[in-house]
Order: sequence, then C-alpha cells, then structure tokens
Amino acid sequence: MRLGVYGGSFDPPHNGHLALCLLARELLQLDRIIISVSNNPFKHGRGAHDSDRKHMAELLSAEINLTGVSSEVCGWELEKRTPSYTVDLLKYIHTLYPSQHITLLLGEDSYRELPLWKEPGTVMDLCEIAVFGRENRSAANVANISPYAGSVRFIAFDLPVSSTEIRELVARGEPVEGLVPSSIRHYIAEHSLYRS
Repeated sequence: MRLGVYGGSFDPPHNGHLALCLLARELLQLDRIIISVSNNPFKHGRGAHDSDRKHMAELLSAEINLTGVSSEVCGWELEKRTPSYTVDLLKYIHTLYPSQHITLLLGEDSYRELPLWKEPGTVMDLCEIAVFGRENRSAANVANISPYAGSVRFIAFDLPVSSTEIRELVARGEPVEGLVPSSIRHYIAEHSLYRS
C-alpha cells in the first residue's frame, strides 16, 4: 500500500489543501491519504479550537473521498496535547502501517524549513517526500534549499490561497466562496469561527 501523509494546522482547510491531495493521489498513485491535524509549536495565531480544526479536516477528508480515494483523519497529534513534530508522527504511522511505503506531502515553504525540524535526517529515513512548489521554480533550485534532497520529488503546484487569508476574510465578513469547500464554508458559518 502507498500512503500519503499530509499534516497541518488546517485552520481552516481550503481548496489548496483539497487540490494538493487530489493531485498527489494521481501523480503518486496513493492508496490512502492520512490527514494529520497538528499542534505545530512554531505556528501561532490560530483561530479555531482543536475540535473544530479536526472536524473541518474530517470534512476535507470527506471531500477527497467523494472522488474515490481512501482518506482518513488522524487526531494523534492533537491527542498528545504537546508540541507536535513530523518525525514523531511518522514513527506513529509506521506502527499503524508497518512495512508500507510512506510519502510525506509538503508545500514548498514547509520543505524550506526541513533543516530546522526535529531530526530531519530521521524524517528522510522514514519516508519519501513530495514537495508541491511554485511552477516558476525549477526542481534543481528548490533542491538547493535543503541538504536532504535524496528521496524528494518536486511537483509544480501553485494555488495562491492560505488559511490566514481565509481567516482574515471571514473576520471582515467577506465571502470565501471558491476558497474553501462548501461543507467547510458552512461549518465556519454555523459555528461562527474566525469572527473578531
């Protein structure tokens, strides 16, 4: 089985997350995508409660599953109640799926920070990495960002939408149609998330 692991704060999940997962499924021939909602120690200023972020990630997973791929949400990082590191998540995933092929799905910005991660060499030992980056940047240039480029695949992907932007739009009462799946947009409205 080929597993894709996609971690993030998902505050909120948006169409960029959805598009990345669907593209990864096709290009990497993934059998399952595990969406892990994180407690990233380096990300501050989140707006939604952990339970809301997990529920929205489940809505994202449901959107992915509408297209036929088997996607699931992993809440292990949230349940730890301590700062979350990718290396620990990957070790945990290996206990659930021993001997399975794992590909970590990363945006270019996250890949740039890989040398600063906890145990980056171990991360590379535990999985392959697929980096989804801007189309106008060559794979060779992106590879120079990190010394850990051995088992990394670079995929052109540029969908300029961010969770920060969506939170700011919602706080100002502006529409977010076209930026988030409708199920997540309705959840945000029903639970009055990101309102100032």
